[in-house]
Amino acid sequence: MVANALLLALTFLLGIAFYLMGELKFLVPYRAFLFHEYTGALSIFFGTLFVNFFAGAFVLIRKFFLKDTGRKLSHIDKQFHIHHADLPVQSDEDEKN
Repeated sequence: MVANALLLALTFLLGIAFYLMGELKFLVPYRAFLFHEYTGALSIFFGTLFVNFFAGAFVLIRKFFLKDTGRKLSHIDKQFHIHHADLPVQSDEDEKN
């Protein structure tokens, strides 16, 4: 679940980065100056954006893909806690046939 949220967050972040690279071509001559002056601010911004995308993806994946998990697991748990219904054991005679 965490891996899927991470993949989704990285996909969105890379998509936004590629879109911005296409739209901000006019800033290419100032690239060295902008990176030198605003590296910290850009890192904090994109780090925060990534954490927000990751949290949103994690919540959505948990909400939609784990909807009935508790009910399904409680059904299996009830089956295992029945003491008089043991699993059948194969005998040696069944294995020979």
